[in-house]
Amino acid sequence: MAFLSTGPIENNVSMVTGVRPTQQITIKVDNRSSGNAASALIEGYHLNGTRTLYVSEFLNLAPNQVVTRNYYANLDAFEFTFTTSGMAEEEVQISFWGKDSSGQLVTAHRLVSSELLGEKE
Repeated sequence: MAFLSTGPIENNVSMVTGVRPTQQITIKVDNRSSGNAASALIEGYHLNGTRTLYVSEFLNLAPNQVVTRNYYANLDAFEFTFTTSGMAEEEVQISFWGKDSSGQLVTAHRLVSSELLGEKE
């Protein structure tokens, strides 16, 4: 089993624009195994003095399957965690993309698998 995390991400309202930089999160989960299935649990937390779960989704990934999910992120701070398991857990790659209100990527809120905090059991 592998556990990955974005760590806490600050998303405060900009003094210039009056809006938060990230309004939506896009997550891609890629099972790169050609023969084994895997699973992934996606959990999103609103960080507002407490850690409040607001996203919880379990995905079953067939070999070579890529799944894309979009989640609300118009919050001052949030964190996403990913728990992977199954025969292909070592071959699962995850990317995390913050997007603004027009759907453009927010560079500061872009993380790929190698940048996620994590550990393997």
